[in-house]
Amino acid sequence: QGILREGLEDVAQFFKAHGSCRLPLSPSLLVKGIVPRDCSYFNSNAVPLKLSFQNVDPLGENIRVIFKCGDDLRQDMLTLQMIRIMNKIWVQEGLDMRMVIFRCFSTGRGRGMVEMIPNAETLRKIQVEHGVTGSFKDRPLADWLQKHNPEEDEYEKAVENFIYSCAGCCVATYVLGICDRHNDNIMLKTTGHMFHIDFGRFLGHAQMFGNIKRDRAPFVFTSDMAYVINGGDKPSSRFHDFVDLCCQAYNLIRKHTHLFLNLLGLMLSCGIPELSDLEDLKYVYDALRPQDSDADATTYFTRLIESSLGSVATKLNFFIHNLAQMKFAGSDARPALSFAPRTHTLKTSGRIRDVFLCRHERVFNPSKGYTYVVKVQRDGPGEVTFVQRTFEEFQELHNKLRLLFPSSLLPSFPSRFVIGRSRGEAVAERRKEELNGYIWHLIHAAPEVAECDLIYTFFHPLPRDEKAAGTNTTPKPADATWARSLGKVGGEVKLSISYKNNKLFIMVMHIRGLPLLQDGNDPDPYVKTYLLPDPQKTTKRKTKVARKTCNPTYNEMLVYDGIPRGDLEQRELRLSVLSEEGFWENILLGEVAIRLRDLDLAQEKMGWFALGSRGHG
Repeated sequence: QGILREGLEDVAQFFKAHGSCRLPLSPSLLVKGIVPRDCSYFNSNAVPLKLSFQNVDPLGENIRVIFKCGDDLRQDMLTLQMIRIMNKIWVQEGLDMRMVIFRCFSTGRGRGMVEMIPNAETLRKIQVEHGVTGSFKDRPLADWLQKHNPEEDEYEKAVENFIYSCAGCCVATYVLGICDRHNDNIMLKTTGHMFHIDFGRFLGHAQMFGNIKRDRAPFVFTSDMAYVINGGDKPSSRFHDFVDLCCQAYNLIRKHTHLFLNLLGLMLSCGIPELSDLEDLKYVYDALRPQDSDADATTYFTRLIESSLGSVATKLNFFIHNLAQMKFAGSDARPALSFAPRTHTLKTSGRIRDVFLCRHERVFNPSKGYTYVVKVQRDGPGEVTFVQRTFEEFQELHNKLRLLFPSSLLPSFPSRFVIGRSRGEAVAERRKEELNGYIWHLIHAAPEVAECDLIYTFFHPLPRDEKAAGTNTTPKPADATWARSLGKVGGEVKLSISYKNNKLFIMVMHIRGLPLLQDGNDPDPYVKTYLLPDPQKTTKRKTKVARKTCNPTYNEMLVYDGIPRGDLEQRELRLSVLSEEGFWENILLGEVAIRLRDLDLAQEKMGWFALGSRGHG
């Protein structure tokens, strides 16, 4: 801090002598001074500076930049230029991936400036709001977006931005082999746009722990990202959209393989250590797989998504990074509540005179459970508000208070563990009484506890409380945002059917809306096809089995070879969806019969086909 203050004084002296200057980051940015109170530094290895400059334009906001010393920012500039070109290709093809691309400029050997994106936070800061193990939990990103987008239409727009930008990041980081991906160099805007920063390692030059690569997954795509996309912990049709976006974006970039190889080849002699020989170019060639058809590349990238989503190594890497950053956390870093967008105090909100937990209510969104309605009375006539909080949010308050105060100053918190169903009416009623006693003792505790910012923030109305106060509390079904009634037996299957050189190609893409099994569990679905008539059962083809889902993604190609067109027009494709049942007979979930003579096989036919039951048509 001392060194930073001395340096800032030197900069202030420069502005006193020269009045103003243009920032190298962009000549259009004219600044007239430094704002010392807004300047600080980051805790990464190069200790970059976070600087805030006064804008010459009196109506303009302060201009915030990062100054790095010790990293070759030419590599960052090159990477961002490649991503910018990818984005232009996507936009020209009518695909806006909502990418966030910031400015970066190398001002000298091993130093330079980077633009700071406003209203954005690193995944680490978002995850540790749920504790140091937040990287292993599924809800942090969704909860954070919900906190900053309390209205339903705002949240829907943020999720849409997240789906597109996350797909773009997956493709771009895979093709360019961007490594050293941890939760401090992936950021999320309050509008839902995700983007990567700090491209110190690329073209597959991963950091190593001994002989172990730190980046084990093809790219960063974790279960908390899938949770935002699906609107919960089960796959939904939104995940199909995400996979289709990734594969479409990947295939568009593959069409321009030679452009990227030529551009990177021009840079071989510029002295960037990680782009120095043909082996580095071969990494991009291998990632783009120009020899593959679009269908093969779609199958390949779908497997990469599955591999990344199933990687425990990524979350473990995030967790280790959380631990490493804990030693840098300053003593002035105050704990905050993950569900509250801003901090409130006794001074800003008014003194709380009394609190009373009135009732509990059944809720279905974002997940099933109970919420507790608390009446908050403040000094002054008519100062009564109602807030809704879940048991988990009460527990978070208690855990954060324990970080600030010794247990002797705090009331005991009700046990989380109960025997039997944890969401039953009787349990909610019992917890209501216990929580009522807890909050009464809390506001009658010692003044340093009862008047602390955490408690005043907890009892301050959130946008969701104000919204709930003006509506009836009729429960709406779970996942109302995501699910829609298909009105068809057994759901639908998305296929791509084409015919070329006496070969029939059937790409099984997605299935949506499969029924649950009779025991109420999700099925383990797979697809089986026959070309009828087939008395010998020689035309059977099968996909892999998807586990515990009603909305599986496959992107698998089933091929029938050596079938003349005349013969094909006499055939019928019979497709069945079954649930694998281990030792028992597999369960038929739905099927569809497609007369191939009804299709124009001169061109690819892609679409959703309704699954029926036998005798249903």
